[in-house]
Parts: sequence; structure tokens; C-alpha cells
Amino acid sequence: MKTHFEHNTRLKSQRLADLKKKAAELERQLSAARVSLERELRQYSGDPETAPGHVQSNGHYTRGDADPGYDAQAHSPQERTEVLVNHGRRSAYYSRLSWGRKAAIGTAVLAAAVTILVVAAVSGGASWPASVATVQSAAAKACQNPDVKSEPGQVNFACAKSTRQILWVFALLTSADNPNFADAKTGRLGLEPITPTQGGEMAWSLNLHHPYDPSNPVDSIAVAARAINNIIGGATLTGAEGNTVIQAGLEGYPANCVRYTGAAAVTSHAGFPRLCAKPVTSAAGQAALVADVYQKWVVGATPKSAQDAATLFENANNPGDPSVQLILKHLPVQNG
Repeated sequence: MKTHFEHNTRLKSQRLADLKKKAAELERQLSAARVSLERELRQYSGDPETAPGHVQSNGHYTRGDADPGYDAQAHSPQERTEVLVNHGRRSAYYSRLSWGRKAAIGTAVLAAAVTILVVAAVSGGASWPASVATVQSAAAKACQNPDVKSEPGQVNFACAKSTRQILWVFALLTSADNPNFADAKTGRLGLEPITPTQGGEMAWSLNLHHPYDPSNPVDSIAVAARAINNIIGGATLTGAEGNTVIQAGLEGYPANCVRYTGAAAVTSHAGFPRLCAKPVTSAAGQAALVADVYQKWVVGATPKSAQDAATLFENANNPGDPSVQLILKHLPVQNG
């Protein structure tokens, strides 16, 4: 089973290959433009390197054209003065160029700038912290557990291939991807932002093959996946008197469905929590859902931290985004 990390690596390698190819092509164009420009400069100023027989702008041959042994440096002061008066110094050349020649020079300069930017992107591309790959691997294993889906609605946003990054994004923001993370204030351990007792209760519904261990990244991520899916899709619970209680998730309300799908329609079946009639497929809708999940699950989460979660989720394949880099500079300290 290929992991999300392997998919990201393949995409990054392809982008680098495309950038290198583009850089090579721009460098070739720049080199050609430079040679052409230098040739025009030599021809226009009467440089002895001008090809023999070339007619200058005044309609006459230069002495260098007719006499290969002629030394341009041996010009008399008067001759040199005439050259400057008639043709101008090279520093003044650009001001008297035609529009077409100026455009050619501008294109060459632009190509140079683009080449520099492309090469910089190829050689200095940003990447996610190395710990992300570890959590992605744990997520791939955790998502093999069929019980991570919400019950009974079977929502599986947390482990779907196109949205699975929510797992490592939450782990990165709340625990800096450290399975041994320990928060003295809340007493929580591991990758997910809940207490060990809450995690143990969630683990029971996952039918884990051994007692829940919050420091085990696979167990921890499986608990996270089930919790996220329940928050989104709702769940059927057993009330205090033994009666069945249907608890709606984020997708159980028309106003939320408008936010996530653009349509308010909600479907409802007997014994099942309500869900948005349309799937959450747009990038904006998914990001909004991620932000809302974060605020529901992380006790005391601020709107700013929820938006950070959405930003990282949206840029899972673009760690170089400036907003992503700013968020990464303020990750929690890896305790434990």
C-alpha cells in the first residue's frame, strides 16, 4: 500500500524535473540572446570583431573590414572622436535602439531573472519536517483498521486518500509529531489532543488488539481518525438509561452544509445521523471542515489555530508556501 508520503515524494520529484528542464531551456534562450546582442553592439560601434564585409549604418565599410591587419587601438585621437560622435559610447547605445532591439534586450533580462528564480526553487525547495514522514507511515497502518469509520454513518474523511493529511497536520500542530509528547497542564499524551482516558474509550470502539497505548503512533492515529470521523459524521450513542441517542456531527446542520458543499440540503435516515446531501469535495469546503473539526476536538483551540490547521491541510503538497513556513516556526516544543 503506497503511503501519502510516497505520493508526495513522487510529485515533488516530478516538479523538480520540470523545473530543471525549464531552467535549462531559459538558460539556452538567454545565451542565444546574449550572443545576438553582443554581435549587434560590435556591428553598431564599428568593433573590429565585426564580420568582414558588413556594411555599417552609414553605408560604408570600416577599415577593419577591408584590412584585417588594421589595429582599432591605433586610431588617431581625431578618428576615435569621430567614432564617438557618429556612433556614441556603448553606454549610450541603449537609448538610441529601436523598439524591437529594446524588446530583445528586455526579453533576455527577463529570461535571466526567471532562470535565477527557477534554479533557486530547484536547489533550495522547502520541505516538511522529517517527522511528518513517520506520522504518515503510522497513518497508513492505522487506516487499515476498518473501524476508524464513523458509526453507523460510515464517514471516513480522516482516512480517505485525498484528505488523509488531516491526521499528520493535527499531530504536527498539537504534538509536533512526537509520539512521546506530554502536556503537564492537560495530562494528555501522544499525538492526539485528548487525554489517555478519552483515548482509551475511543480505542474500545476500534477493537484494538491490545490495551490502548497513547505513545504508540499507530494506536494514537487510529484513535484520531475515529474521533475525526465521528465529529464530522456523527454517531449513535447509548444514553444514561440505556436508550439509543443519535448525535449529529458537523455535517448534520444545513448551515454547515452550505459552508462545506455550497448547498443546504441534509439527508436523514432512521437510526442514522444526518449528513450533507452533497459530498464535501471542493478545496475551500474541505479546508472549512478541517478548521471546524480542529476547534471541536482541540479543547480551547482558537480560530487562529484552527485556520492554521486548514492552511497546512490545503498546502500538504506545498510546504514552501510563506504562510506554511510561518506556522512551522511556531510549532509546540517536543516534550517527552
